Amino acid sequence: MEDFYFEGNPLSLLLLTLMSFWLPHNVTWADLKNTDEATFPQAEDLYVACPLAFCIFMIRLVFERFIARPCALGLKIQANGPQKAQPNAILEKVFTAITKHPDEKRLEGLSKQLDWDVRTIQRWFRQRRNQEKPSTLARFCESMWRFTFYLYIFTYGVRFLKKTTWLWNTRECWYNYPYQPLTVDIHYYYILELSFYLSLLFSQFTDIRRKDFLIMFLHHLATITLITFSYVNNMARVGTLVMCLHDAADVLMEVAKMANYAKCQRLCNLLFVMFAMVFISSRLGVYPVWILNTTLFESWEIVGPYPSWWVFNLLLILLQFLHSFWSYLIVKIACRAISRGKVSKDDRSDIESSSDEDNGPPPIQKHYNSTTNGTNKAHGTNGYLSAGAPCPDEH
Repeated sequence: MEDFYFEGNPLSLLLLTLMSFWLPHNVTWADLKNTDEATFPQAEDLYVACPLAFCIFMIRLVFERFIARPCALGLKIQANGPQKAQPNAILEKVFTAITKHPDEKRLEGLSKQLDWDVRTIQRWFRQRRNQEKPSTLARFCESMWRFTFYLYIFTYGVRFLKKTTWLWNTRECWYNYPYQPLTVDIHYYYILELSFYLSLLFSQFTDIRRKDFLIMFLHHLATITLITFSYVNNMARVGTLVMCLHDAADVLMEVAKMANYAKCQRLCNLLFVMFAMVFISSRLGVYPVWILNTTLFESWEIVGPYPSWWVFNLLLILLQFLHSFWSYLIVKIACRAISRGKVSKDDRSDIESSSDEDNGPPPIQKHYNSTTNGTNKAHGTNGYLSAGAPCPDEH
């Protein structure tokens, strides 16, 4: 085996490069192999997260069907979604095969073809787009599931971390690094968080489609990468701090959405204020002062930088930019709420509100015939969190 690592061996050089990327200088993977005396994080430990993510998704379906749905019905939340557009074969063909957002030229052509008013056709397309959105009951069930998980994992994290030394002194995250043994509590915490965010990543394609889909997708990817990175590198101590810090605001976010769907406006407003205070103070205050300070400066002083250290901190800084973006949305909503006297619609609203023109008298169509669309007002949104809070799921 010693002959294998002779100078100039390409495979040997590759292995040495990989080891020098992931671990601090003069540390190899062999040094972190499990022994009878100590257990260290192993990359293969994370394989179980994929089937567990599927199990979590199935548990979610059962939870929403047999727990969240009865709760929603008990709160008088209706299962019906936005108002459906009147059936029309020509417009349906355009909607499904050509475009869901016809331009002015196409609208004028359809107006002549159907002998309909342009505003009526615009309203039909708006109602048809909204028709594909989930009902308020479905939104409530999704939020109740996330609230339940976040509450459980945050409670677990607090109870576990208050017994650790690194919660009170972040320098403990780096003393004797990377030879810090893996405990059962850390392993469970990591696997459950990773599995949950994997389930969120995949279910994002089946859940409520929001305007910030790509931002949330990037957020989930960054979160999963950070969890994996910190576990494989045995940066699990600081990783537990990051996860617990993020879960704090997510609990309030989901319960505020539930209050909104139940039309408890005062409770929603109160919870939104609490959420905004916790989110901004934790993500723009505690996170950079507490987390970034220890990963950037304390770790530099105690351990020193190495290639994967730069990548890890780059991902943490990327997360900070996302925090700033969502904080901007929260402040924007808060300012709007102050001017209107209540928390208003989320900028990421899933249901398209009617235009101002729809608030007036219905447009007069050129002719009335059997294919004429109704002039009912499109279903609007009510409350700030009708589409979810500015921050998912999320971290």
